[in-house]
Amino acid sequence: MKLAEFYGGIEIHREDKIVYVRLLVAHRVLSTCRSSAGGLHSDLMYLYNHQSREHAGNRINSRINRLAIERPDEYKRMVADRYHLPAPKCATLATAVNMNNTTICHERFCGLEVVTICTGGVEKNAIRSGDPAQYNEPQNGNVCLPKCQECAPLSGTINAMIFINQELTPGAMVTAIITATEAKTAALQELEVHSRYSEGLATGTGTDQIAVASKLGGKAIANAGKHSKLGELIGHTMHDAVKRALALENGLTPASQSTALAPLERFGIDEQELCQRIGEFLSKENAELFECNFSNIVKDPLTVAAVAALVHLRDKFVWGILPVSCIPEVMALYGAQISAAVSGKSHRIHAYMQVLSTQKMSLDKHVFLEFVCKAFAQGFCEKWSDFEINACKEKVDLDGGPKRHATTKNEGVSGR
Repeated sequence: MKLAEFYGGIEIHREDKIVYVRLLVAHRVLSTCRSSAGGLHSDLMYLYNHQSREHAGNRINSRINRLAIERPDEYKRMVADRYHLPAPKCATLATAVNMNNTTICHERFCGLEVVTICTGGVEKNAIRSGDPAQYNEPQNGNVCLPKCQECAPLSGTINAMIFINQELTPGAMVTAIITATEAKTAALQELEVHSRYSEGLATGTGTDQIAVASKLGGKAIANAGKHSKLGELIGHTMHDAVKRALALENGLTPASQSTALAPLERFGIDEQELCQRIGEFLSKENAELFECNFSNIVKDPLTVAAVAALVHLRDKFVWGILPVSCIPEVMALYGAQISAAVSGKSHRIHAYMQVLSTQKMSLDKHVFLEFVCKAFAQGFCEKWSDFEINACKEKVDLDGGPKRHATTKNEGVSGR
């Protein structure tokens, strides 16, 4: 099925497991295609993004995936034959993402047009540049996999094809990929996508692929960087296409990330474990009540903000922006913000801070998570404790009678 046509130069088509672009006029193409069509070419007729496997593997998926990695020209020929495309004239991108979740973004300015086509998935393979590697590829061509096959790269890929209606110099083609890559990373930062291989925020996935094609003819544009209008269009379309693709494939949106759990997932904790660990510092009755209301508590905007602030401040210590000597004061203060957000008693921040200042603090993720759980528990154990007393106090004040300052027992949190 033909999806769209742009600037009289490209046609976009989709069939069951493929989105392919037919180049109606000559384009210069730079791609990460693993086959002989990868790199810089000016004689290609098609670019395509192919769903080579499902997220959960089986024998057929495994064979096709190994073919794509080990014998990319053979894989390209197999896919091209399946869809009646000329294999020697095709550049290939491959993914496990559903092709029905493809997004297309188009922008123009004064005759300049950029079209970005994207698929994306980050649930299993999001990674930060510089994270521990999963394998090594020696010069003899034999891939040295890790000791266990489970450590091999998992499914999850952001693939993009970018089309420009004016010619770019070869150097500008490379710059266009840099600009697009930074736009992708910006989108992931806004969504707080965390690495599955470290405690950092992801900058992409371990298997991202890209192709840039510029229409040949006329004076070539020499700058696709972020100061240029072309760079702006590339950045906008790539950023928006990535965010839309992740919303379709993973249900990943700003709204879905508006939860206190989102920034904590970087440390290897899920909803069930977070709820359980907080409950360990509460009475049995309060723990049961907390579990029943967990979803509402972690989605409260003030709680989300307090947890996000503390996690970001931990990053600043890790990055060396803040001196580690300030860890006790900063963590106690911002941990108290979590307690106050959960309890709804901002006037208790100083008391919460005093209690939390006695707790163990460290940048170690296990110690940090325990501290956050204690901050949650401290706030929740006071959430309803003085409701009746405060209601009585409020009535006396409104009647103009003598003001009584209600006092409540601060249960704090246990040190276990």
